[in-house]
Amino acid sequence: MEGSESRVVMNGTQVSYIGQDCEEIPAFIGEQYGGLAKRLDLSFNLLRSLEGLKAFSCLEELIVDNNLLGNDLLLPRLPHLHTLTLNKNQISDIESLLDHVAEVAPSLEYLSLLGNEACPNELVSLDKDEDDYQRYRYFVLHKLTNLKFLDTRKVSKREHEEAKARGAFMKVVKPKTDTESRDLRSVSPGMPYTPLPSGSRDSKCHKESFQMPLPWIHQRADISVSNEGEEMETVQHAD
Repeated sequence: MEGSESRVVMNGTQVSYIGQDCEEIPAFIGEQYGGLAKRLDLSFNLLRSLEGLKAFSCLEELIVDNNLLGNDLLLPRLPHLHTLTLNKNQISDIESLLDHVAEVAPSLEYLSLLGNEACPNELVSLDKDEDDYQRYRYFVLHKLTNLKFLDTRKVSKREHEEAKARGAFMKVVKPKTDTESRDLRSVSPGMPYTPLPSGSRDSKCHKESFQMPLPWIHQRADISVSNEGEEMETVQHAD
């Protein structure tokens, strides 16, 4: 226990426990930091459950990229949560996830699901194209009407209008089979996806990355915005 506790990185109200291969949130993290943490990063673990989040009543930002979270994901009620990133997990049922998130996180403004089967991004799913991805965006925005950012792109006024008018009919079909999904994931082995600053992937470097609050898209100067689609593209930085 003592060794595990020493791997927690804390900076003010920001807590990180990255790359420790834990399958559930260690109890000591909730006991020691649950009442203080506003930002929690549990990326690059083996999490299948987020049950330990019940202790984090003040949480505003949750990053659980590169874990093993699936369709049985359950979150406690997090009324202050405005940022949730679930990139590179094992979520395929988008409707169930969105219904659950809408119920437990009413203040959510930023959501990222890239690298999941439920997100038909052509960079990850080779059989999908931009039209598939746009329909997915309309459906997500139909379910979560307060979103300002989805994945790495700002939500435009036009998208909100389209989602309100037709989003209910844009439900994304689940991937065909588990075998095909595994084949697609094996295209780029060893390259786990995360839109977080590269320093966030290493717990040794993570302390410095805390200095840039999420959503990082709001404050980074190296983001370009196109006039037509108001899409935002992040630029990766080397540590």
